[in-house]
Amino acid sequence: MNILHKIAQPEGRRLELKEVMPTKAEFAKTIISFANDAGGELFIGVKNNPRKITGFQQTQLDTIENQISNIIHDQCRPTILPEIDFIEHHDTYILRVYIHKGNQPPYFIASKGKENGTYIRVGSSNRVANNQILQELERQGQQISFDSEVYFKKSYQELRIETFKEFFKEKTGENLRLQILKKLALVKQEQGQLLPTHALLLLAEDQAREQFFPNAKIECALFKGVVPGTFIDQKSIQTSIALQPELAYQFILRHISQGTKDYEGVYRNDRWEYPIVAIREVIRNAVIHRDYSLTGKDIKIAIFDDKLEITSPGKLLSTIDFDDMDAGQSDVRNKVLAPVFKRLGIIEQWGNGLQLIADDLKRYPEIDLQWKEPGIAFRVSFIKANYQQEQELQQELQQELQQELQQELQQELQQELQQESLYTKILLILKEKTSSKKEISVTLNQKSISSQLNIISNKLIEDLLIERTIPDKPSSSKQQYKITEKGIVFLQLLNKNK
Repeated sequence: MNILHKIAQPEGRRLELKEVMPTKAEFAKTIISFANDAGGELFIGVKNNPRKITGFQQTQLDTIENQISNIIHDQCRPTILPEIDFIEHHDTYILRVYIHKGNQPPYFIASKGKENGTYIRVGSSNRVANNQILQELERQGQQISFDSEVYFKKSYQELRIETFKEFFKEKTGENLRLQILKKLALVKQEQGQLLPTHALLLLAEDQAREQFFPNAKIECALFKGVVPGTFIDQKSIQTSIALQPELAYQFILRHISQGTKDYEGVYRNDRWEYPIVAIREVIRNAVIHRDYSLTGKDIKIAIFDDKLEITSPGKLLSTIDFDDMDAGQSDVRNKVLAPVFKRLGIIEQWGNGLQLIADDLKRYPEIDLQWKEPGIAFRVSFIKANYQQEQELQQELQQELQQELQQELQQELQQELQQESLYTKILLILKEKTSSKKEISVTLNQKSISSQLNIISNKLIEDLLIERTIPDKPSSSKQQYKITEKGIVFLQLLNKNK
């Protein structure tokens, strides 16, 4: 990447900019944070705000290079080997210090020790690792995943896994025998006992899971508006994590619309308002790749008027680049759960998840995908790019419609004001809910559908105050009627003039 383009990027997980050489302590924290995380680059000689290259003179370079090497050698443990480059720019020089992701974490400041001197990268800042993060770094150093560790408080035989067994049988056609549990590393033998791993505990429906993993759940919410606040609907999914992706997916489908976009020849093209294949993959990834070692954090799905967000505990894996979805990337945090999910068909094929997301998004140019890491979490947002413009257009159309209707409906208003007729009653019924003619007739206390009801219904359709739900089949047995925007405005004007 061109140096000017590189330093134009915002500071973040893998990039830090300094105008001058930072203090020894601050410099060491950044180096250690990069090594404990995804690696990163520190550019010295670049002012952050406003972004400007200040640089160094050539005579200063040897001194600064020695200073950098000495700090890293003296203060960082285990050994970190940096790449130090000098980049010339308009007779000045920028220092680039590149740190690879370390393969012996945790890295820490020698004088502070491992418990107090281990730092991690959170956004564009360096933070002391808490005990949970420190333990996870130690597991990474030993090539051990949290889900593979043994749960000692309950034996395999005591654990309730009946629901998971049924699900496994349904999806694989196999009985979940002890031999398969051992092969999948869901059960391990320790001190003469068969004990479940954390992975099996997460897949179980047992009180032990609720106690040890109280936040291994998905909190779903539909909000009114564009910010968290008033709930319209919410659901807490606390069952076996093998069942969670589908339940969360169904919650989303219940609360997003499916409408006709256009026609291909004589065939109607129904299309969801969001790319549901991409959403399904993000939900799967959120469950499979979340960091279950983090307590007090659950997966959150939030649906707003202008966007849909899925947030999962744990940062994005350092080997995955969400900005390069076509690269066929594949990596796992939970090394036991991932093969189980593959066997269950929840993962379809290694490395194609991001490709599926990218392909689905190409069919939705009106949806922007954004991702970020708020704290120790990873969030994917599907955003309606034209939401604000559509809202403004809708308001303009509403105002125009109001003005047109105030003139167009005056004569009908005068008639309705004199007597509340069947014309109005039908509109009031359909304002409450979409109904068939039979349902309208019952609400009007008619024994059967009267000829008058048929005449008035047709008149309301002609006046564009109501419409059929199946317009291309007027005589369909499933035909229903719903009030139009014009019909709602008519009732509002009628009420205002009473």
